[in-house]
Amino acid sequence: MTDAERREATRQFIQKWNGRGREDEDDRSFWIDLLQNVMGQDKVTDRVQFQKKVVGPDGNTKRIDAYIPETRVLIEQKSLGIPLNKAQAGHGGMTPYEQAKMYDNSLPVSEKARWIVLSNFNEIWIYDMDMKVPKEQRILLADLQDKVSMLDFLVEKEVQKITEEMELSLQAGELVGIIHDRFLEQYNDPMAKRTQNSLNILCVRLVFCMYAEDAGLFGEPDAFQRYIKKYEPGDIRRALLDLFKVLDTPEDERADLYLSDDLEKFPYCNGGLFSNENIVIPKITSEIKDTIINSCGFNWSKISPTIFGAVFESTLNPETRRAGGMHYTSIENIHKVIDPLFLDDLKAELQEIKSIKVQHTRETKLHAFQNKLASLKWLDPAAGSGNFLTETYISIRRLENEVLSELYQGQIVFGTGNINPIKGGIDQFYGIEINDFAVVVARTALWIAESQMMKETEDIVHMNLDFLPLKTNAYILEHNALRIEWNKVIKSSELNYIMGNPPFVGSSIKSTANVQKEDNQIVFGNSKSAGKLDYVACWYRKAFEYIQDTNIELAFVSTNSITQGEQVRPMWEDMLNNGLVINYAYRTFRWDSEANIKAQVHCVIISASMVERKDKYIYSDGSRKQVEHINGYLVDAPDFYIASRGSAPNHMPKLTQGNKPWDNGGLIVSAEERTELVKAYPQLEKHIRLYVGARDYINSTERYCLWLKDVSPSIYRNIPEIMRRLETVAEIRKASPTVAVQKQADTPALFSQIRQPNSDYILIPETSSANRRYIPIGFMDKDVIASNSVMTAENATLYMFGVLISNVHMAWVRTLCGRLKSDYRYSPALYNNFPWPAITEEQKEKITETAKGIIEARKLYPDSSLADLYDPLTMPIELKKAHQANDRAVMQVYGMDVKTTSEADCVAHLMRMYQELAK
Repeated sequence: MTDAERREATRQFIQKWNGRGREDEDDRSFWIDLLQNVMGQDKVTDRVQFQKKVVGPDGNTKRIDAYIPETRVLIEQKSLGIPLNKAQAGHGGMTPYEQAKMYDNSLPVSEKARWIVLSNFNEIWIYDMDMKVPKEQRILLADLQDKVSMLDFLVEKEVQKITEEMELSLQAGELVGIIHDRFLEQYNDPMAKRTQNSLNILCVRLVFCMYAEDAGLFGEPDAFQRYIKKYEPGDIRRALLDLFKVLDTPEDERADLYLSDDLEKFPYCNGGLFSNENIVIPKITSEIKDTIINSCGFNWSKISPTIFGAVFESTLNPETRRAGGMHYTSIENIHKVIDPLFLDDLKAELQEIKSIKVQHTRETKLHAFQNKLASLKWLDPAAGSGNFLTETYISIRRLENEVLSELYQGQIVFGTGNINPIKGGIDQFYGIEINDFAVVVARTALWIAESQMMKETEDIVHMNLDFLPLKTNAYILEHNALRIEWNKVIKSSELNYIMGNPPFVGSSIKSTANVQKEDNQIVFGNSKSAGKLDYVACWYRKAFEYIQDTNIELAFVSTNSITQGEQVRPMWEDMLNNGLVINYAYRTFRWDSEANIKAQVHCVIISASMVERKDKYIYSDGSRKQVEHINGYLVDAPDFYIASRGSAPNHMPKLTQGNKPWDNGGLIVSAEERTELVKAYPQLEKHIRLYVGARDYINSTERYCLWLKDVSPSIYRNIPEIMRRLETVAEIRKASPTVAVQKQADTPALFSQIRQPNSDYILIPETSSANRRYIPIGFMDKDVIASNSVMTAENATLYMFGVLISNVHMAWVRTLCGRLKSDYRYSPALYNNFPWPAITEEQKEKITETAKGIIEARKLYPDSSLADLYDPLTMPIELKKAHQANDRAVMQVYGMDVKTTSEADCVAHLMRMYQELAK
């Protein structure tokens, strides 16, 4: 099952089970549906034991609702609406978890639950029984599409934890949020910039102290916690300031010879984390003291430093985060960038070295490989809180630890502390970040990663390695990456890779007052076309200029809009024409973060360089395909750009936007208003026409409009309601900043732009949901007035309809169209540049018949809207089969094999056709 198929199956599951579920009637269906259709498990009824018998502590037989022997999952199911955390009178006053635990205690040791799952259909709670104190992980049914991977343990034995990192990040995020909010309440001016900066730094320092305590960096166990406990709340503020000063001062430079014993024991940390003495710490209450002490009870040493930044960013105001375009990242998604960029090749190289039989040769190459790892350098020019840099550092150091394990194999003699077998360091990692708080977080995350990796090395080489004081630098520069010369951060001749997740901000969001518009102008100059580009395009351009005459490879996560619609040409044409090569790419997928507040967008990953890789790949729907060339649309085809508009193809009718009223509603009439007007003024009946826009057409809603073209004023001049409406139209047009519209205030009875077909016509909605496989194109009577939210083509044939609604044309649209959020935006350019096939009369007749079949299948459901008929979950089988028959007929005309041609293959074929036709 591909990622896309799983997401669709999950969406269908959510819709099916939303608002329903009785324990005694639906539990089997619910779990069979989930395991089979969402988790992709076959023979579910053979794998799951429903109503498994156990003997309870009272000697009576009990029944477990469901038990999965392969993965040792015990499921306790409740009806919809039953709280999962409340005691239940009918079960001896036990909570559902206590009830499940009672069943588990009755099982033989070999069957003890590795996982306990509670569900009431609307929620799924997961308990990892391998934890000292199992704590539930909660998934709402509505959120299942984004969290379905958390259920992998149901069907995979290898899942040892619901990623402990995820669990810890969620818990840590809650703690950080509580600490942040408790302190914020005590500031006199909580919204002041100095307050925000101070609070952010304070939170980072407190977490680092708690981490250092748990990781043993402060020597004695619970050193920080005991230090806080000994002070009254009113004295903790001064105690923290004293502690921070001590942590920032080398032991031999501490001027105070009479430091208290508890302060004197804290080591020097270096690195600048505690250097700013001007931060403001507010009055500390008993509640804040308790919060800090309680937070010390959390095991911070186990937190993933990669997620560390995301945890802290979750304390920031969500509106601030959205305005800045920041989207922090899951570890899984980071690896979609770094694995094919460099990590896969490095892992393969190491495995090849390890397979060498001759010991001397193997060891020589292992040392060389370790030196190679230590020589590589990375830059993230939109570093944020350091996720990409930190995860890359961890990945590289784990490779180095693997090398050390091979070299020493536990045989190293205990060292004196002067020998350090580690060659890699965080000084290989460079970042640029505009947010001062994120810079501090990124540096700290790298230090935590360095500490953790050093511990892993100690276990391999059996040596004690000193972490404090910090000896390596985290080169994260606070600056606007688009206004600084990257060679000042690190010379391009020294760098190997650029990577990251630049801000996601659409071109339409940039305002004249926004600094991002100025950034765009700095990067692109006064290029008019550059103004259409999303903000992320600036990073590609800066990188392109920086990597000239180098072997540097880059990989960025980007909004998919830079590979669609009108952005493709200004984005890619100049760079690809001047030597840039796209080496691998992920086509559109959903990009999620690890935070409680999700930042989800539809993204692509694009890797490029000035040096062409021998093997190029496109990743799509969970699969990887080797290709010859990747163009700006992320298709295996030559570089290609459709004309911004063009003219209609030969022998095809012109596609035109519908009629634009520019009326502030003055010319639009509801069904009820039409009835009243016609009843009072029968002469208006033929002049109040059915009016259809994209939403009306798709959802079968009924609207009308005043269509007074070529109508004598005597028909309507004495009707007060009509004259009032025309006054409204005139006023709104006079107020327009457009001179041409202002002039149209003189003709308020007419639509601003009239493009009504003179014959029956094909109608194409300008905007349509991306959830639909087909844009619901259709035919319309010439007397129905088309709004400017639809496209029209008069004198259209069934053959034309059949081709336009086929999966071939839809693939073209999905790849090339612009988007409104994720919805398709159809434009004349898609139609005008679409390559129509050379066709015989026999083939045309066949497509005409299959097109007619689609129309007839729609007629079978006269009470259903097109939204009903084209929803993937409710599409009638007759309509589905009619479309499949039409798809086959059209693909055969294009010479495409129905079974083996993917959508990307189809688009590549069309692009090559387009280029041939253009010649």
